[in-house]
Amino acid sequence: MSTLNPVFSWPLRVYYEDTDLSGVVYHANYLKFFERARTEWLRALGCSQERLRGEVQVVFTVSQINVAFRSPARLDDELEATVAVTELKRASLVLSQTLRLREQPDRLLASAEVRVASVDAASFRPTVLPPLFRDRARFVADDHR
Repeated sequence: MSTLNPVFSWPLRVYYEDTDLSGVVYHANYLKFFERARTEWLRALGCSQERLRGEVQVVFTVSQINVAFRSPARLDDELEATVAVTELKRASLVLSQTLRLREQPDRLLASAEVRVASVDAASFRPTVLPPLFRDRARFVADDHR
């Protein structure tokens, strides 16, 4: 699957609250890690969720997510979450996301394909992606650090 823009990455750390009794990240928390990376990706685009809602009355909603769990993350692990656009449509986009250990970047912990819909903030009906977002989503570089 090809990407439309460079891969954005965001560092994370596993905290006690993220783990289960065995010290392994609880499966639902991987979704939180992916969400945090998507939120920071939007900020790096200059299109924060608050800005989109306030200025153009658009919010994003996850309409589908497929996650593959490969290897456990554990308490105190330093992680790298990535976001890359793989499909950009009129009112939606598909993102490819990964979660890896920072010290072992070849070790894939989880991957996800996320379909996100653009909806009107008041009615929650589908609406076109804002032009500002569409233009920036194609060309953002990983320069947030």
